[in-house]
Amino acid sequence: MNNTYRTNLSLNNVDLGLLIFRIGIAGLMLTHGFPKLVDFFGSDEIQFADPIGIGEQLSYTLTVFAEFVCAVFILIGFLTRFAAIPLIITMAVAAFIVHVPDGFSKQELPILFMLGFILLAISGAGKYSMDFFIRNKK
Repeated sequence: MNNTYRTNLSLNNVDLGLLIFRIGIAGLMLTHGFPKLVDFFGSDEIQFADPIGIGEQLSYTLTVFAEFVCAVFILIGFLTRFAAIPLIITMAVAAFIVHVPDGFSKQELPILFMLGFILLAISGAGKYSMDFFIRNKK
C-alpha cells in the first residue's frame, strides 16, 4: 500500500507553537484561578455555585484546583495531558451548565478554553516541556 500522505509541517515549529499556546492558555487561565485561590485562603465566607450538586465548598475547591494548580502544571508542561482533564471538565460545566441562562456571550470564553485544553490533552505539551525532559532523562 502506497502512503500518499504528505505534510510540510516542521516538528520544531509544532513544538514551538505548542509551547506558545500552552503558556498563553495557562497564563490566561491563571488570571481566573489566582483570584479564586486567594479567596479560598481568605477569611471571607465562600459563596460559589453548586452546578452539579456536590456542595459549594467542594465545587469551589475543585474549581481552584483546576484553574490554578492544573493551569500551573500546563504552564510548565508537567503532566499536561492529565492536567488538561480537570480543566476540560471545569470549562464544560461553566459553559454548558452555569452560563446557559446567560446566553452564548458568557459561554464563549469557557468553550474556547475547553477547546484549547482538549487540544493539549490530545497533543501533549511538546518538546519544550517538563514532560519531555522527564521522559527523555532516562
